[in-house]
Amino acid sequence: MTLSQKAFSLLQYPLPHHALSRLTGQFAQCDNTWVKNTLINAFIKRFKVDMSQALEPDPTAYATFNDFFTRALKADARPLGEGLLSPADGTLSQFGRLTAGNLVQAKGHTYSAETLLGGDKALADEFTNGSFATVYLSPRDYHRVHMPVTGTLREMIYVPGRLFSVNQATANYVPGLFARNERLVCIFDTEHGPMAMVLVGAMIVAAIETVWAGQVTPLSGHPQRMRFGQPVVLEKGAEMGRFKLGSTVVMCFAHPVHFDNHPLGASVQMGQTLAAPAG
Repeated sequence: MTLSQKAFSLLQYPLPHHALSRLTGQFAQCDNTWVKNTLINAFIKRFKVDMSQALEPDPTAYATFNDFFTRALKADARPLGEGLLSPADGTLSQFGRLTAGNLVQAKGHTYSAETLLGGDKALADEFTNGSFATVYLSPRDYHRVHMPVTGTLREMIYVPGRLFSVNQATANYVPGLFARNERLVCIFDTEHGPMAMVLVGAMIVAAIETVWAGQVTPLSGHPQRMRFGQPVVLEKGAEMGRFKLGSTVVMCFAHPVHFDNHPLGASVQMGQTLAAPAG
């Protein structure tokens, strides 16, 4: 790690993460034409965003920056592959087997599934012998999250926490990063066994949404478990949620998964085959 990366990580500790993120969210939701167009055009230029695959390629057509950031893609932009699919565009930053109930965050750093899933040991035990994968969404990526396999929602758990940046520099240095940030844990039952989809909040991520509950974060400062009266069944490849500004998705599978065609740090797209089916 370079000195600048270490300094960047250390400087985040005293920052008012939530206040900064909510302030950013207010700007992102501004519908003033000059403000939102200025933000959108500057963002496209800075991060080299490809608008050719967007359902609406005209940046000025979006009502707010948030609408632009969570933009839909053309119907044929992301064909679905076989097996377990990537849930999002991004970087496959870590993957592999859970070891003694732990996931790898970065070289030299692990964290427990129990902590990630909100402190529920019984729930974490379902994934003890399973696998995990972490996909980091950079600012330039498509920011809707889709289903790797068909699943029925069992429950949703909101877990409060900090909002550290989730880029690689921070992941290399801040211990337990994904298990200390605010996050939304979605547990699905699938034909391959239980699957956890964890949408991790981050610095300036103003909100996380799901297709069944709308905007969920930010909530109060204590964990909340939610079940729904009607079954929520989402097909493979269907949208399940989105980030209002970028972050990370951590997936846990109850059975071993073979990620044999992807090196660490590989770029992936939503719908791309990530692995052979679990189980």
